[in-house]
Amino acid sequence: MESINPETYDGRQDHIPALKTPEIESFTNVYEGRDYTIDFTVPEFTAVCPKTGLPDFGTIEISYVPTNRCIELKSFKEYILSYRNVGIFHEFVVNKILDDLIQAIDPKYMKVIGDYNARGGIKTIVTREYNKT
Repeated sequence: MESINPETYDGRQDHIPALKTPEIESFTNVYEGRDYTIDFTVPEFTAVCPKTGLPDFGTIEISYVPTNRCIELKSFKEYILSYRNVGIFHEFVVNKILDDLIQAIDPKYMKVIGDYNARGGIKTIVTREYNKT
């Protein structure tokens, strides 16, 4: 196990890629083979600052082009709510959400944006895109 340096955050977020989250359900795309974009927004995303333990607030925006599966939104809402008590950096939220969505539906294209409220006078926006090759 990697040792944690008490003066940095190195090693404190190593568990995030394997973090167990609720299943994101999907349904059959009856228009498979047609390229169209699905966009949705989570305007009240909440997680916890791993440094202060205080809540972080932001908006998560998702845009994707489905292949044969589409995201079922009720299960996605439950998935998003599971972050409410998780201490996680903004950068890792966006990466974890994208990784989990790719695993759930194998999209042709997907983009996840985390647009966070200002904290300590700094506003953070994190973006990650995926293109199926």
